[in-house]
Order: sequence, then C-alpha cells, then structure tokens
Amino acid sequence: MQQALSIAGYDSNGSAGLAADLHSFYADGVYGHGVLTAVVAENASEITASQTMPTSFIAEEFKDLAEFHITAAKTGMLANKEIVQTVAKYYSKDTFGTLVVDPVIVTKRQDRLLSDDTFDAFCHQIIPLASVLTPNFVETQELLGRQLNNQQAIKIAAQDLQKMGAQNVVIKGPHESEQDSQIHNYVLLASGEDFWMDNNFVKTNKLNGAGDSFSAIITAELAKGQPVKNAIQTANNFVDVAIHHPLSIGKKFGPINHWAGQRSLNPDD
Repeated sequence: MQQALSIAGYDSNGSAGLAADLHSFYADGVYGHGVLTAVVAENASEITASQTMPTSFIAEEFKDLAEFHITAAKTGMLANKEIVQTVAKYYSKDTFGTLVVDPVIVTKRQDRLLSDDTFDAFCHQIIPLASVLTPNFVETQELLGRQLNNQQAIKIAAQDLQKMGAQNVVIKGPHESEQDSQIHNYVLLASGEDFWMDNNFVKTNKLNGAGDSFSAIITAELAKGQPVKNAIQTANNFVDVAIHHPLSIGKKFGPINHWAGQRSLNPDD
C-alpha cells in the first residue's frame, strides 16, 4: 500500500493540520504517517492554547519513520526557526519521497504566524525542497513582500516562487467581493506549462482544513505515482466538492467534508 507523510501540527478539534492531512490520505486510499510539530487546543470559535514539540522529539520521529516505504511527504505548520531547521535537516527525498510544501504563515484573518527569523529560515531552507508549493493569495504576498493586483501579477509571482526553489507552484486565488462568483487558482508547472483552475465560490464558515487537504491530496496522489498536473487537478476537485457539501460540526467554524470529497475520487462507488 502506498504511504505518505504529513509534517504538521495537530488541531484538537480535528479540522485542520495533521488531522485533516490524515483524513485526506485515508480518503485517497493512502496510508498516512505523521511527524508532529505542534499541538493546538481549539474549539469551533478560537484557538485557546498551543504548544510546540521539542526538536529532539521531532528528530526521533523522522528517525523512526525512516524504516517505512514513504513515497511522498508534505509540510504544514512549522512553528519556529528551530523546527524549520530540524525539518530541513531530517527530511530527505530519498527516504520520504517528493515534498509538497503548504506554507502555513498567515491565518484566515491575515495574522502572521511566523516570526521574521522563522519566516526567513522557511524561505531559504524549506521552499527549495518543494516539488509543489501551495500558497494561498495572502501567503504569496507575504512570501514575495508585495501586493498582487491582477492575474498577470499572479503569474509573475508564481515565476518568482520558482526562482526561490519550488519546482511547481499553485497559487490559490482570493474571493475579493460578494459579486465575484468564482475563485481563480493559478498553476505553474516545472515544465513551463501553466493554467487556471476556477471554482464556484461558496459562502460558508465550514472551511477549516481546506488548504491542508488540498496539499494532502496532492501528496497522496504523488505517493501513488500520479503526474504532478493530475495530482493538482484531483486535489482541486476533491476540495471543491468537500466545500460544496458542508458538515454540521461546530457552532461556528467547522471542517470541510472529506466524505463528500472521497466520493469525488470514486464516483462509481
């Protein structure tokens, strides 16, 4: 059975981070392993506490997982500079396969999660390892230190992210106004091929784990040997369906629907 690895934090409500990654791996028929970097206490409204894991423990996780036949990996929340450096040191493509990097650097409320020195370490030590980099629109602006005002600017931004070391780039587009009925996601492949993926906008607060799950499905598809382009398109469809069929979990914010997403992967089941 194909195996994939998530290097991420864990949300206690199960909606995001390592929990969402493992939901996604399972939905896509891939066995999931995890390197736990941090834990977050969170209800349906807010984060109430968080704790990072010691880097010595993270190093042991990597060492113990080296015995498994893992063919793709992804990163999520890397909370501080020491964790970034530890992940960069112990991740190896030969041992853990192709790496998908989901840059968890900005919250949905656009609050910066990483200190300046952590951000710099992430840019210089993690992004160059990425076969696929999956920032959202706000994270792309943070990574490049400039505003993106139109689609041409987004295309140039993807090229600049490749210059930072990422091979393939997906910039997940914003929803700019109530009149905008679609979200436009831009893909630039290592080959130079590029295209847009357009999704219908859904007004919902059941979006927790959408970005995590998108990068996790890409990872699962790569673990199964799928081409990068196909993996990205499969992930986009999975998350789109999962958002369009919200779950009634949590009084306020809640998770996307991985069961609905799973049916999109196996429509004949």
